[in-house]
Amino acid sequence: MSELVARAPDPRAQLQEALDHGYRYLGHRDRTVAEVRRHLERKRVEPAAIDAAIEELERLDYLDDERFARRFAEDRRRLDAWGADRIERRLIALGVDPAVAAGSVAAGDGHDELAAAVAVLRRRIRRPPESDRDRERALGLLARRGYELKLAYDAVRAFERDG
Repeated sequence: MSELVARAPDPRAQLQEALDHGYRYLGHRDRTVAEVRRHLERKRVEPAAIDAAIEELERLDYLDDERFARRFAEDRRRLDAWGADRIERRLIALGVDPAVAAGSVAAGDGHDELAAAVAVLRRRIRRPPESDRDRERALGLLARRGYELKLAYDAVRAFERDG
């Protein structure tokens, strides 16, 4: 009767498996390091292979949290008219370091957030608020989009003034 000998998994094969999963996951869109790590953990990849795969993906420039945060902030501002607070909170929720998230939001300082907030009001409300209730509704809309309260007040006033 022959004995079965338990073999230790080959670390190179584990790394290649982790890289294969990582490449496929990144093939759909950019991801954060934390997202890729969670994905590989769900695929039951060994922790050492996950660390090695992430290091390799960063070295090959497939993973870059700073680049991801910059692009995310630009897209959310331009496409969804999100405010700085909402963008920063979402980046942190996606696993981006808080300092990197704050830096990418600040990098968009050339972006006129007041004009963007007024544009949101023009698109969504269309007519300047006429009552306190209408003003509160406009402020709530901007607050949910992640605009700071002071900026939201300024945007509502500008919208009322400029019509």
